[in-house]
Amino acid sequence: MSRASSLFQLWQTPPNRLLFKSSNFYKGIYVVPGAKIYRPLCSCKSIQTTSYQVVNGSYVPTTQAKQEIKPTEKSSAELENIGAFQKLPMVMPSFDILYSALRKAKRVPATKGIANIAKRERNRGAKQLDALMKELAVPLRTYLEKFPKKRSLHPYERSLIELTLGDGNYEEVLGRVDALRKKVVSVGKEHASLCAKSLSKREAEERLSEGMKKIEEMFNREGKAVEDLLNIAKTLRSMPVVDLETPTLCLVGAPNVGKSSLVRVLSTGKPEICNYPFTTRGILMGHILSSYQNFQVTDTPGLLKRSDEDRNNLEKLTLAVLSHLPTAILYVHDLSGECGTSPSDQFVIYKEIKERFCDHLWLDVVSKSDLLKESPVTFITEDFDDNDLELAKYRKSGPDGAIRVSLKSEIGLNELKGRVHELLRLQMARIQAQDTKEENRQVLT
Repeated sequence: MSRASSLFQLWQTPPNRLLFKSSNFYKGIYVVPGAKIYRPLCSCKSIQTTSYQVVNGSYVPTTQAKQEIKPTEKSSAELENIGAFQKLPMVMPSFDILYSALRKAKRVPATKGIANIAKRERNRGAKQLDALMKELAVPLRTYLEKFPKKRSLHPYERSLIELTLGDGNYEEVLGRVDALRKKVVSVGKEHASLCAKSLSKREAEERLSEGMKKIEEMFNREGKAVEDLLNIAKTLRSMPVVDLETPTLCLVGAPNVGKSSLVRVLSTGKPEICNYPFTTRGILMGHILSSYQNFQVTDTPGLLKRSDEDRNNLEKLTLAVLSHLPTAILYVHDLSGECGTSPSDQFVIYKEIKERFCDHLWLDVVSKSDLLKESPVTFITEDFDDNDLELAKYRKSGPDGAIRVSLKSEIGLNELKGRVHELLRLQMARIQAQDTKEENRQVLT
């Protein structure tokens, strides 16, 4: 038996035969906190209202609710905050929404005091269709209001949405949820109106049954939009929260050069470590506690030698972190030949990133130093100029001032930790100076 037919049989079962107390489905009600209490609008006349909003368990026309609760526009300062993904609402599965709506709508009685049987039946049918419409439309409307518009997000979070979900997918899913809500309201109004115009008890019952079945089939058919929204909410809530006021160390370099291993050594972060490119599939966050101060450490996907147009979403995620977050950079080089990217290609990537983000505080590290040999590792595919002294020097020992470390032999780890702490303290001073400058600017304006 299909899910749609089983729910339809549930609708036709008399109330005294339903054992709702044993159900494991959600029994809550959608409430807008902090709003005033209004008398429920369940008459046929209220069906003609364009849209509704739940206020303390009662249904109020959206236009009326907006008069009572005027939305405030977000200031430019609010747009620069990060953490919108942790405020996303909990999205119920579409089946749970439908089951709960059918159960509640069936309990709606006819208005008391109607003696005529036909009139009482069409009143009950119209009210139940109206209730079903609202119980389905209100949670969908709540999701649309609670999921932020991309233009109101911090640039870093906008980049996360585009690179993690795919360009345009976020808006497309929200659009489908809104389209489903509009169809529910339209079909519900239409059949409630037909039921209210019934001439007999039997006709009212038939129109009620027909309307319920049509709404249920439509919601089952197009409810995948709700499931997609649920998956989006799970994905976005799993994103690490970055505090803009906390100094952040961002590890950058080619794939498989040892960034994740260093994150494990330097911080509380526990990223996956494997011997293949692009082990890091997203932004991973760890923390460092030094002198009673908390610092952040991010592990990022590796960068390859290619133009921005050819970069994949993982590489673009790394560039988004560097572009939109106030970070200090720990650039990791692997000259041992183990990472799969030749030293010559790493040199090209390094020069490009160093030039693009020259305003960032910077520290260079040569990893796997226990594997380095006296002569530079040469790849068959390498094509470099022997007269390029800077490249020749890089291939042998890395950039000037780079710290040589080895996790296997623990060479240079203490020096690295000390330099990292110093770098993060400088980053803290830079952030505080920037905050002071911003406060003074606001005072003057």
